[in-house]
Amino acid sequence: MATAPTPIKSPRPDTAMHTSPLAPLDTFPPRHLGPRDEDIEKMLALLGVDSLDVLTDQTLPRGIRMKQPLALTGLSDRPLGEAEVIARLRAIAEKNHVARSCIGMGYHDCITPPVIQRNILENPGWYTQYTPYQAEISQGRLEALLNFQTMVADLTALPLANASLLDEATAAAEAMAMAARITRKNRFFIAQDCHPQTLAVVRTRAKSLGIELIVGKVEEIDLSGKDFCGALIQYPTTFGDVHDPAVLAKIAERLHGAGALLVVATDLLALTLLRPPGEFGADIAIGSAQRFGVPMGFGGPHAAFMATSEAHARKMPGRIVGVSKDARGKPAYRLAIQTREQHIKRDKATSNICTAQVLLAIMAGMYAVHHGPHGLRRIAQRVHDAARALATGLANAGLRIRHDRYFDTLMVEVPNADKALAAALRENFNLRRIDGHTIGISVDETTTAEDVARLLGALTAKSYEPRAVDALVDQAPDPLSGARRNSDFLTHPVFNSYHAEHELLRYIHRLQSRDISLAQSMIPLGSCTMKLNGTSLMLPVTWEKFSRLHPYAPKDQAKGYAELFSQLETWLAEITGLPAVSLQPNAGSQGEYAGLLAIRAYHESRGQHHRSICLIPISAHGTNPASAVIAGFEVVPVQCDAKGNIDVADLHAKALQHRDRLGALMITYPSTHGVFEEAVKEICDAIHEHGGQVYLDGANLNAMVGLCRPTDLGADVCHINLHKTFCIPHGGGGPGMGPIAVAAHLKPFLPGSP
Repeated sequence: MATAPTPIKSPRPDTAMHTSPLAPLDTFPPRHLGPRDEDIEKMLALLGVDSLDVLTDQTLPRGIRMKQPLALTGLSDRPLGEAEVIARLRAIAEKNHVARSCIGMGYHDCITPPVIQRNILENPGWYTQYTPYQAEISQGRLEALLNFQTMVADLTALPLANASLLDEATAAAEAMAMAARITRKNRFFIAQDCHPQTLAVVRTRAKSLGIELIVGKVEEIDLSGKDFCGALIQYPTTFGDVHDPAVLAKIAERLHGAGALLVVATDLLALTLLRPPGEFGADIAIGSAQRFGVPMGFGGPHAAFMATSEAHARKMPGRIVGVSKDARGKPAYRLAIQTREQHIKRDKATSNICTAQVLLAIMAGMYAVHHGPHGLRRIAQRVHDAARALATGLANAGLRIRHDRYFDTLMVEVPNADKALAAALRENFNLRRIDGHTIGISVDETTTAEDVARLLGALTAKSYEPRAVDALVDQAPDPLSGARRNSDFLTHPVFNSYHAEHELLRYIHRLQSRDISLAQSMIPLGSCTMKLNGTSLMLPVTWEKFSRLHPYAPKDQAKGYAELFSQLETWLAEITGLPAVSLQPNAGSQGEYAGLLAIRAYHESRGQHHRSICLIPISAHGTNPASAVIAGFEVVPVQCDAKGNIDVADLHAKALQHRDRLGALMITYPSTHGVFEEAVKEICDAIHEHGGQVYLDGANLNAMVGLCRPTDLGADVCHINLHKTFCIPHGGGGPGMGPIAVAAHLKPFLPGSP
């Protein structure tokens, strides 16, 4: 006779749910908190304590415990059901207005193939994995990342690419730093027609690294008597002009003759038609893979790329996937070079980047697999033809197109830019204002003949029929004459085998089966997002009113985003006790960098430029000393005791020794080994006593929320890994998000956009 199965108990009820007989039954905790009452009782018994409250009292020093509960404004007086949360988010999304974006500046609307959206972006078999440090359980995503690297290397015509970076502007800054390391020189040229956000980020990084930055016109680079490490050129430029590759080849020769490197910021889709950087002498190519099927999402996250020559492999930041052999001699993938070297090199590391946009890089790589070389070329030609039709129609109406050579972006001279923008907006198009008499128009994969006709009608006050647009293409001269690509790309079988949906679907699932994710099991490695993000919280990512907004869309079109940002900033300020918050950093490492820059700027504002010493315990995560160095600090290590805690005596001695130059202390709390160190307030007080500021690495903030706050420990800055504490899919190593919260006196030094 069969034994009756043991009944499975439902998750413990949340008593707050049942205050009303009609309270929602789909609240978050029962479905997303794994331990049940009997599990908790067993764990407490093993630890020899009676309750969670007793355990908390034994774990946290009493002096740092919160005296009252968090006061989070704008929340319901009862827990919301997941359906209610989705409805609230939908209402916020409706406050955004999606206009057809023709702004450009490195962000373009695109079509995400549904097979990629459903089976990668929305699939926990792809978005829940941890960083692939264990190659044997990461073969699927390592192959997918190798596809991304191959795609970038082929399109840029440079042999070595990394497995994505954080964004295009950061990649440009990393390339500048890389050029400085390679050449050991400290002057860098950047073309003034690079994207403005790239200029801003490179300026900031140059200052913190002590690199002299020179901004000017490409044709006016003056290398005489200058100790240049390199030059950055945008190709095509932010205004749409495509520099003559022959001219760029001569610039590359001049740079190489002066011992400098040529860095080219470029567009992968344009490179299917344009002569690639590697063919005219570029040493490094960088850019964004966003338009390869990744929505704009109001600015990101998006995978950036970097490609270079084999000679510079050890100097390139980020991860590189390599092909090796397993014990049976079969091909196997591994991280050939990885940012984990920070833990070895620490303040000698070449970059502070820890996460990368892995999930988005995989999407972009699969976009290339899906379309193949011929499909990508057809998409690019269609985009280019839309620009040609638009240029011809505008020129026929007497408007001057500023550049003869362009790919997808036109700079158009108009009688009144504001009136032109308003006329386009009445047709639901956002254009870019260059100056009072010049506008920018960028077309993309989603542009239709109807769009071109409506734009022409708005800007010329003439009526155009969509069927007349094709004839305009034929009238245009070849805008890419002398710049067209002749070489093949994406010749590997993977880019020529899976163009039917069922073929790609099977390929995606074949790779997925070679990984371990939270869809299969627990992942007992590291602390970065060992959790399953609630599906209800992931759904809004793909909603059009969140995904299709350009980051420089007019503010009145992004009221929903503004509400979300304001709400989140208020909550993070309350959780940390630090009143000013910036959501700008797009990874924990970038949060570290931004927070340390705020500290440096604060000292400089008080005439204390000399405060450049940063104390860091030897137990700290490797990004801490790496971030300190690129922020312009000199790292002084602080010893730890036999248990791994900060050696308080050594800290006092180091703080006293360097009191005249002490700028900051970086401390992780709870510590990297999970302990709430008793002496934390004494440690922070010692730093303040000697004129320094305290940076708290909030990687483990989820252990503090509602129990204690960084401000009560003595922290002046704290970064928050939202991919750990809240809901961001780790995606096999990224995206991440690393906002910073700062004390009131540091608020003026938070990052912003020019």
